[in-house]
Amino acid sequence: MRYLLLTFACTCWLSSPVTRSARAQVPAPAPAASSGQTVDAVAARIEDDILTESEVRELGAFQKLVDGSEKPRAERIRELADQWIVRGEIETAKYPAPSDADADRAYAQLEAQYSSPEEFTSRCTAAGLTRTAVRRMLVEQLYLSRFLDFRFRPAAQIDEKQLQAYYDKEFAPQLKARNEPVPPLEDVEDTIREVLIQRAISERATQWLDDTRSRLKIDVMSDGAQP
Repeated sequence: MRYLLLTFACTCWLSSPVTRSARAQVPAPAPAASSGQTVDAVAARIEDDILTESEVRELGAFQKLVDGSEKPRAERIRELADQWIVRGEIETAKYPAPSDADADRAYAQLEAQYSSPEEFTSRCTAAGLTRTAVRRMLVEQLYLSRFLDFRFRPAAQIDEKQLQAYYDKEFAPQLKARNEPVPPLEDVEDTIREVLIQRAISERATQWLDDTRSRLKIDVMSDGAQP
């Protein structure tokens, strides 16, 4: 998942297609069915499931709230497809969802980035999101990113040569460019190791998602297509 985390799992786990039940962890917005109400449009079909335009719009609103701008529709659909893939793996692995305490902590950290709770609420409203929706989407991102970390961390082994190369070519030059003192490698080794592990996890997750997505039947609809 390109947002954290996105997430942004192993290819062999997907020997059989994931299905609609993969989306059961987080409810999608329900289309209105009564007469005179607008039916939610289909944004994309994935195997025997669908992504709706309301999901695409909601993700854009969340991105705008967190990052200041929303990604193009095609990128948001791809991110939702990636989430769909990962949720299928989560269901197969029976990976535990974040606790209420984890959700509270993630929400509090996001809220703390604003000058006051009132400003945060105002920004949520301006983005067209309720506080409940924001919390739900934060939990979703946390859940997926934790699973990808769980799945790929064991393979993300970092050796001393990689640590030294990062220190010499990236870490030290960045500090020197800001006229800041450069600590010895041994003082920052654990921090650098985690940075490189996270980079390796991201690379492996991205490759897996790209490979998996290429094997799925995904049809992206024009904006406004009806189910």
